[in-house]
Amino acid sequence: MNTIGRGVYEVVSAGRSLVVDADATLERRWESIAPHLPGVLPAGLRAGAGPVTVRLPAGVADGDARRLLNAHLHLLHLSRGTLCVHAVAVQRPVDGRVAVLLGGHGAGKTLAALALVRRDWRVLAGDVALVECSSRGGQPRVLGGTAAFLARRVPTRRWFPGLELAAGGPDRVDLSLLPGLWEPLPLDLGAGGVSVAAVVDVDGDPAAGAGMVEVLDAHTAVNVWWRASGHLLERLLDEHAIVLRQLEDSAAASHRLERVRELAGAIRLHAVWGAPDVIADRIEDLARTGAPAQTAEVN
Repeated sequence: MNTIGRGVYEVVSAGRSLVVDADATLERRWESIAPHLPGVLPAGLRAGAGPVTVRLPAGVADGDARRLLNAHLHLLHLSRGTLCVHAVAVQRPVDGRVAVLLGGHGAGKTLAALALVRRDWRVLAGDVALVECSSRGGQPRVLGGTAAFLARRVPTRRWFPGLELAAGGPDRVDLSLLPGLWEPLPLDLGAGGVSVAAVVDVDGDPAAGAGMVEVLDAHTAVNVWWRASGHLLERLLDEHAIVLRQLEDSAAASHRLERVRELAGAIRLHAVWGAPDVIADRIEDLARTGAPAQTAEVN
């Protein structure tokens, strides 16, 4: 017999609330779950009340708990015109400019972000960024993101030996836990507009030279944002036969497509490849000027 009590909790993400029915053990497990939920701080769990949005199955493991919560956070933020985008977001404190770095798993988003961190940029989102789309034609903004900043150990040791990561251990390491690497700053929403959006691809050859910057055509840009903004629904649960993709009905999917098209129309999407420091150079060029010295549109 399951004797674990249950409770109703409020999960706060970027000021928005999700009411959850879950095992009482959620409170003591929260520290390991919260860093993987976008816009959620360690203190983002509290006693809740009112209509329950999501019920976590009894005895659900941490991994499935965060996947279920993330799927419902996707829907919550989408209803407010905000996309949960698979991307690393970084901000330059000197002027508040924000760069959103997109790319598939292993493309090098974290490596490119680390190169920018060495130039005094700060990480706002380690894997999923909350990108608010303006329905009035304004500049998109990042409202926060996941705190966990995961990197693959071997390439990180190769490109950034100064971090002195141990050779042994899990393949992926949370760099946000390293002292002094990441100092989260309060995001000034008035100055936190997205200045640069780029699909990054770290070239494995240190002699890759100046790399390349290309402007993606409108159709490709919409497709990239569409895939990236559905990331939290494309996860498989380990222990439960729940298809997260089915949580987004046709009306919600149509609403997301509208937001994606607005986002693609509001900011040019670039493709940037090269070594991490080369990508960082190009991102800084784009942040300063809105365009690198040489660009080419591709389709």
